[in-house]
Amino acid sequence: MRKLLYLGTKALRRKSQLAKKFAIIALLWVMGFGILDSVRLGAPAALGFASLGLGMGVPAGEEIPPYHSSAPTDKKLPPTLDPAQFQDGITQNAYAMAAKVRRALYQQPCYCHCDKEIGHTSLLDCFTGTHAAVCNICKWEGIYTYNQTQKKKTAAQIREGILKGEWKKVDLTLYKEYKPESGGH
Repeated sequence: MRKLLYLGTKALRRKSQLAKKFAIIALLWVMGFGILDSVRLGAPAALGFASLGLGMGVPAGEEIPPYHSSAPTDKKLPPTLDPAQFQDGITQNAYAMAAKVRRALYQQPCYCHCDKEIGHTSLLDCFTGTHAAVCNICKWEGIYTYNQTQKKKTAAQIREGILKGEWKKVDLTLYKEYKPESGGH
């Protein structure tokens, strides 16, 4: 009887040790993918993401997301959502800026690849719904597009910058405070 009890206890200890090892391996695996994903996106440390440097440009073999090479008149483009419906300043600023550059956004790709997930055909689609409110890539690209239009860049020049990864340099923390009287930041 004692031998059976001893063998049962030993088996439980072995199972417990295996469970601990499995839990540690699973945790390391999940953490590894999180780090790789934040590095792949070039997410800045200022937003709480690990950053080993900005990977600029479209990696070799990466498919360029869809965009339109020209835009119809503003009257034919869908409106962006009202910034006031959002709670945080960054999102409010991004939507306010997007409303002012709908034609330029229509001609830009979106590197969050929402075309594959939700069927978007340009960066403008992200701001006609709530997608950009929960996606920092859309906010980065949208604010980048607005800032470049203020510098009198054409949609094609802006797209070239987006393809080079210049949107990753946008510091979203600069847009935390929303000033509706100025239409954004």
